[in-house]
Amino acid sequence: MRAWVVRTPGRIDQVELPVPRPAADELLVRVRACGVCRTDLHVRDGDLPPHRTPVVPGHEVVGEVVAAGPEAQVPAPGTRVGVPWLRRTCGRCKYCLRGQENLCPSSEYTGWDADGGYAEYVTVPAAYAYELPTGYADEELAPLLCAGIIGYRALRRAGLPPGGRLGIYGFGGSAHLTAQVALAQGAVVHVLTRSSAARRLALDLGAASAGDSYDRPPEPLDAAILFAPVGELVPVALEALDAGGTLSIAGIYLSDIPALHYERHLFRERTVRSVTANTRDDGREFLATAATHRIRATVTPYPFDRADAALDDLAADRVNGVAVLTMER
Repeated sequence: MRAWVVRTPGRIDQVELPVPRPAADELLVRVRACGVCRTDLHVRDGDLPPHRTPVVPGHEVVGEVVAAGPEAQVPAPGTRVGVPWLRRTCGRCKYCLRGQENLCPSSEYTGWDADGGYAEYVTVPAAYAYELPTGYADEELAPLLCAGIIGYRALRRAGLPPGGRLGIYGFGGSAHLTAQVALAQGAVVHVLTRSSAARRLALDLGAASAGDSYDRPPEPLDAAILFAPVGELVPVALEALDAGGTLSIAGIYLSDIPALHYERHLFRERTVRSVTANTRDDGREFLATAATHRIRATVTPYPFDRADAALDDLAADRVNGVAVLTMER
């Protein structure tokens, strides 16, 4: 099969690999589309320490089941499933037992600990594959499997009150999906991003305002989510919060945070929360939301053979919405 692999930081190469064989509890999935996530960029560039070398990136996979191991609960052959970032947890540690499997110290991740979806086939433990909502094309579903799910968890971590004022810093793949969920819940959304195209998209989706990343929003925020991996924006977002507000930091990677001034940034019970992956329940809840509220994924498709260009464009902020690799039918 054709696949893209990362061997050394800063480079990704197309190679031929054997079609993987599913383990006893796994499905073999023929890839139909795979989203290009900023985490893939961090894997390519070495911002995340290698867990497997070489590794096939990609964890926003939409595909069809073609085979299964003897212990896997098997959907009908040809069933469309989603292969997400969270690949496996131990199920026995204190975090798994109390419903926080995203904090499991033995957790494994697609495209980091195991080969992912920048390939024609991928395996996934059957218990971690998602059923997908109908009415969406493959390319529309792919971004929901990470960008959508992690944005949903970040929104929950932000503690936005009903009808509250939400600030979103950075407006790429995850943010533009999260904004739609917040708007559907009745929030007032203010977007702060350096991209003029992203600001136009934010307003088109229903944001109340869209400004530059370092601008002050037009009103104090009840909650904010930082999607841009820019530590310098942490004090900017904290200063924009109203008393009692929460800043949720959504990324798996963040550059260094400058020194914070207690009275200006944290006093009056402002809170900072990080986000670490997601639980399967987060994914199921978000995909159920997508089944009942149409979520518009702004997609830029790339042929599979141009995965390297898609990552370069993402790094240079040339992608509006989400880049998605598509397989020839």
